[in-house]
Amino acid sequence: MKKTLILCSWLLVAVLAFAGERVALWPEGKIPDFQTQQIAATTQEVNAPEFKAAEHAMPYLDWYEAPATKNGGCMLLISGGGYQSCCDGVWIDRVAKKFTELGFVCVSLTYRTPRPQGLPIYQSAWEDGQRAVRLVRNDAKKRGFDPEKIGAFGFSAGSHLTVLLATSALTPAYGPVDGLDQLPCHVNWAVPIYTAYALTDGLTGPNTRDGDAIDVKLSDVFKFDAKTCPMALFHGGADSYSPNGSTQIYRQLRRMKIPAEIHLFADRPHGFMGDPGKGEDGTAYDHWLDRVAEYLRQMDFDGRLGAEVDLMTRYPDNDARGEYSKEPVWPEGRMPDVQTNQCLPYLEWHMPKELKTKAIQIIYSGGSYMGNDPDGFEVAPARRYLNEKGMTVVTMKYRTPRPQGGLAKHTTAWQDLQRAVRIVRSEAAAKGLDPDRIGIMGSSAGGHLTLMGATSSKHRSYWPIDDLDKLSCNVQWAVAIYPAYALTDGAESPNAKGGNEDDARLVPEFSFDLATCPILFIHGDADGWAAMNSVKCWEQLRRMGIQSDLHTLVGRSHCFQGKAAPGTGSYTWMGRIWEFMNHKGLTSKNTAIPQDGIPEG
Repeated sequence: MKKTLILCSWLLVAVLAFAGERVALWPEGKIPDFQTQQIAATTQEVNAPEFKAAEHAMPYLDWYEAPATKNGGCMLLISGGGYQSCCDGVWIDRVAKKFTELGFVCVSLTYRTPRPQGLPIYQSAWEDGQRAVRLVRNDAKKRGFDPEKIGAFGFSAGSHLTVLLATSALTPAYGPVDGLDQLPCHVNWAVPIYTAYALTDGLTGPNTRDGDAIDVKLSDVFKFDAKTCPMALFHGGADSYSPNGSTQIYRQLRRMKIPAEIHLFADRPHGFMGDPGKGEDGTAYDHWLDRVAEYLRQMDFDGRLGAEVDLMTRYPDNDARGEYSKEPVWPEGRMPDVQTNQCLPYLEWHMPKELKTKAIQIIYSGGSYMGNDPDGFEVAPARRYLNEKGMTVVTMKYRTPRPQGGLAKHTTAWQDLQRAVRIVRSEAAAKGLDPDRIGIMGSSAGGHLTLMGATSSKHRSYWPIDDLDKLSCNVQWAVAIYPAYALTDGAESPNAKGGNEDDARLVPEFSFDLATCPILFIHGDADGWAAMNSVKCWEQLRRMGIQSDLHTLVGRSHCFQGKAAPGTGSYTWMGRIWEFMNHKGLTSKNTAIPQDGIPEG
């Protein structure tokens, strides 16, 4: 039978439902904790003229039409609706279409709502969810997938249920009703989308203290037992159901060394999803489903993970570059804290052949503050990519190795960066560029340097040497790629405890002053210079009201982009830079930037 689609007023494109099969969850008369006021129906069904509540007491599974070529996996899709309804039918169908194209057998769960009386708000849904997983596992052979390749995916309350299924399978939600309940009810991976009710200041509604108070903890209903599975978490940065619920879940998974990803979207509320039709003009939240597919590919859950490709071979030349020039960072004889063991710093201007934006991206590499290479894989591919987009790039070689004589490891590099920003600002207008649209980007130690430049521009790294130093060295955005040395448990080396514990704090050199700009973070989940460097910086920025993006990449270590497999986030990572600038209104050729940083529409 076909699932009925009634389109929400905001939905512009219809999604075809697939012919499939509906299956009851429970034997008649054996629904646990049965309550007469509850129904099992989607809002589309409830709104249909012929709807009769008495005919919808039984929760059910809807099996979608099988993919033409199966990959051996199955996706269980779970609607949200505050545990008051199952309201995401249109989006569930969209997601099913995407996953079916990837080769997954798809099935959706319609559980009992509204919230049960006298029980936790999730209880009847949790019972239905555990039973659903058992039914799905029981049907694996019949439907052509591996019973140990079952994933769960849910929105909002359905995401809360997804996390319950992913973390608490060893806790029975109900007593056995028949032989089927002897089967295990764990899932093998999970994709929670803007999880609600995860923190103790929002167990039944939006977070009363933004999920950020010192005494706010993860809900103890999530047991994080021995069957807890890998996850990819997605959340909007401005969600009233706090994204800190997702960061706290992610932190606990990291403590348990369970592979995971987290994707956080600046300025986006509950229901963050955008418009995938925007293509190159889109943002990260427009293309969020592609990030899910990349997670599944990186974990090889779709069985299609290919060989890794060297990044430099994908961007081998400067075909998109027009004008090129090179200049020193400091006037001769005026460089502060000169040390004879260090290299001489310089800038290189890489103008695109076709200028499409007046924004400027400054890029530099990492190297532990012991060396840095503006022509290496951390810099050259990104500048070539941005030149192709029509953006001007300035690359910088800063002073290394680390200064001697008691100076901090980053001191001279920070001086070079502040001076470089001033040089770029002073020359921008003459080149037809905007002096107030400058971003900085670096990897590893260069990521630490980026955080210095982004969070501490009101602090002077050197005494002024000429009139150029009267210009501001603040920037309008920053891109921190696997930043190192950001937490106190890894201030000089890889993070000793993975940055997961509360006593691993942000290092004091990041002042997070009033000129701090929005930042895009991209980090490997398996990086020894821990992904929590980026997560805890993101949390601090949100605390200050500075909305930023964050993407971690499952299973990926330091220098994740050097070699990557097609179809993974490590392969497409540079797209996150353009998407972030699109969202913040920075890629337009006009100089005007929306005051809230959000383009119209």
